[in-house]
Amino acid sequence: MTTLPPLPMTRPKLTSLARQKLPCSPTTAPRSQLIKEKNDIDHYLEENFKGLSKEEVAAYRNSYKKNIYVDMLRDGYHKSFTELFSLMEQWDAVRDPARFGSLFLQRPLEEQRDKLDHFYHYLTRAEVAERKEYFEDVYNNLYALACYFNNSEDRWVRNHFFERCFKIAQLIKMDGGKKEAEAHGNMGLLFEEDGQLLEAAEHYEVFHQLTHGRMWKDETGRFLNLLACESLLRTYRLLSDKMLENKKYKQAIRILIKAAEIAKEGNDRKMEGEASYYLGLAHLAAGEYETALTVLNTYSKISTELDDDLSLGRAYEAIAKVLQSQGEMTEAIKYLKKVVKIARNNFQNLDVVRASTMLGDIYNEKGYYNKASEYFQQAFDTTAELTNIPLMDETKVHYGIAKAHQMMQTVKNYIESADLTSLDYLLSWKESRSNIAPDPITAESRRSTMENLPQNSEHLEEELSGFPDIQKNET
Repeated sequence: MTTLPPLPMTRPKLTSLARQKLPCSPTTAPRSQLIKEKNDIDHYLEENFKGLSKEEVAAYRNSYKKNIYVDMLRDGYHKSFTELFSLMEQWDAVRDPARFGSLFLQRPLEEQRDKLDHFYHYLTRAEVAERKEYFEDVYNNLYALACYFNNSEDRWVRNHFFERCFKIAQLIKMDGGKKEAEAHGNMGLLFEEDGQLLEAAEHYEVFHQLTHGRMWKDETGRFLNLLACESLLRTYRLLSDKMLENKKYKQAIRILIKAAEIAKEGNDRKMEGEASYYLGLAHLAAGEYETALTVLNTYSKISTELDDDLSLGRAYEAIAKVLQSQGEMTEAIKYLKKVVKIARNNFQNLDVVRASTMLGDIYNEKGYYNKASEYFQQAFDTTAELTNIPLMDETKVHYGIAKAHQMMQTVKNYIESADLTSLDYLLSWKESRSNIAPDPITAESRRSTMENLPQNSEHLEEELSGFPDIQKNET
């Protein structure tokens, strides 16, 4: 939704005069001061403006808001007056911190004359159109007000006019349902912002149904059907997140499958890929690893087709998580290294930290502490560049644990060697408490380690060849 360009305001007589009046007195002024100011104004008018009518004098005496009210009633816009009066009461309530327990105070409407002018201009035009049953004109005027008040301070006013637009849209029969579709989209946005996702989904579903197969566009030139697909997918994803939090995996998967089908209808490959990504994560959470891999591979293919490196990195990271859950550490490592490379090439430091930490966890869990320390250090150095203190502290802990494990393995090897050289190293380390010099592991421990490895894991043997301790032992 975009804000419409401002239109020239048509102001009635009283409000035009009131815009030229003297500054208003504060509402908290004592009665004696108000009487004095009234006398001053009367004297000023008598001296400077001869022959003023009572109406013109009233325009100077009354507040701008009151003049708007008087003009509406005098010109016969009783329905506009009733609606504006009701909105003003709500406005005063929003500004009352005692009733709402908030320190936030909106500016008084008296200080926002342009808003009052917009109320008068569009409400009266809408009332005239409604009398003639020109419901499309009624909708357009109310929608213009909703667009004008589309800001954080006045969102409740925007919502009021969206609701009015929704009711009027049901009466428009000559446009094939376009206005009704737009109104459902706006109502969906209302409920989505309020966190009422089920109600939002209902409106977005109708929005999608009404725009299906239509070439309608909004003010910015975007196809309404594509906008409906995006809104519906976003809501379905938020709903599925809540379902996954409550471990309702089947419901989450069901709604995400529906989202994937809608994405295909939208003929937007990027949107289709996003739907596959979230569906794959849902299958992963449910423990359906093979299905998760199939869906996530679809996402990686779409990302490759679109030449979208960032999406491809997300796909590889999700695939690595699935492989890690299956115990396929060799393949998981391969994908995570691709993630690190893609993230570095695209300056995505947070992705580098996440993937490096995952690699460090895998190596640390398998007892390859040198390699774990390397990746944890990489993660820590990257967080230092980001100056993200909480994340830096987290990676520092990971790095410290891996270094401790690495040192513990070296100390164990020295103890098991049971010779004078090893004893000297241990005594020297206990005195200085600095990094202990690495010692080659014994042939027996190396042999037992290699026997415990899977016989078909050639890739992990390549990983092991990069470890300094093992290289030393093999020379």
